Amino acid sequence: MGVSLRKIIGLAGLFCLLTFAGLNTTFAAEKAGGEGEAFSPGDMITHHITDDYVWHFFDGHYGTLYLPVILYTDNGLEVFSSSNFYDEHHEKVAYGNYMIDHGHIKTLDGASVLDFSITKNVASMLVSIFLMLLVFLSIAKTYKKNPGEAPRGMQSFFEPIILFIKDEIAIPNIGEKKYKKFLPFLLTLFFFIWFNNLLGLMPGGANLTGNISVTFVLAFIVLIVTLASSGKAYWQHIFAMPGVPKPILLILIPIELIGILTKPFSLMVRLFANITAGHIIILSLLSLIFIFESVWIAPASVAFSIFMNFLELFVALLQAYIFTLLSAMYFGAAVEEAHH
Repeated sequence: MGVSLRKIIGLAGLFCLLTFAGLNTTFAAEKAGGEGEAFSPGDMITHHITDDYVWHFFDGHYGTLYLPVILYTDNGLEVFSSSNFYDEHHEKVAYGNYMIDHGHIKTLDGASVLDFSITKNVASMLVSIFLMLLVFLSIAKTYKKNPGEAPRGMQSFFEPIILFIKDEIAIPNIGEKKYKKFLPFLLTLFFFIWFNNLLGLMPGGANLTGNISVTFVLAFIVLIVTLASSGKAYWQHIFAMPGVPKPILLILIPIELIGILTKPFSLMVRLFANITAGHIIILSLLSLIFIFESVWIAPASVAFSIFMNFLELFVALLQAYIFTLLSAMYFGAAVEEAHH
């Protein structure tokens, strides 16, 4: 059974309305919580797009998840709840020899500390990994149970996407002979980015793929896979390009070597910038309601915010596709055989 377009549009609309409701509730709570203080959109936006040691789902004590803090110091391993860094008014306070300063835990006496804490982004990543395992292990089990039968349920939704990545991304860019060893990685890469892009748009969601550390690691893994898979022809086109005079090689070789690093760098920055920009735009539009404090601003602000939410649903899929496509192109260039 296929998934009808009407269902997809309905779910997307509900998704956007829930996102707006969650953001609006949070804004109202922040506005009401700071009596006598001017609303600061910059502080609010920064708070929502950066990592944290607590995870806010909605206002109130029961809407906050205090995450575990794991530190390694000269005294050994220390594990405690991040709730110790906040008082009853949710103001930051020092705990023992530690304090949170600009999103990082530091010691009061200046001693070194290694931070292995489960932050909001780490917790969100674990949630996305659990969802991916739940979905794809269930699909694999169904395939084994009903081999050769028409897809049903989640199969009917994910199978066209998997076949699209195989037939339109992996095979054309890597080749019919060598695509199979890269396909599992490309599928994992695509769905990991897509799932986390969508989770970041949900009320209370973490901005995981808008964290440059995360996009750096993804791009670095792509670089390692590319270099590890590269053959003789790949390096020959860098250090001894056929038909190019040797004096010209002195110019082209440094450019090609720099190009090896700029390709993953572009992957890192593109994903980070697009996802973060979308969050900032939506939050900025909703901030206009509290900046102007006018009922006339609210309809336009809400309308544009809902439109941006729909657009971000498309961007979430598009950025996963672009990252996967470019990765496949880099792999294809690495394993391409020499042409004589």
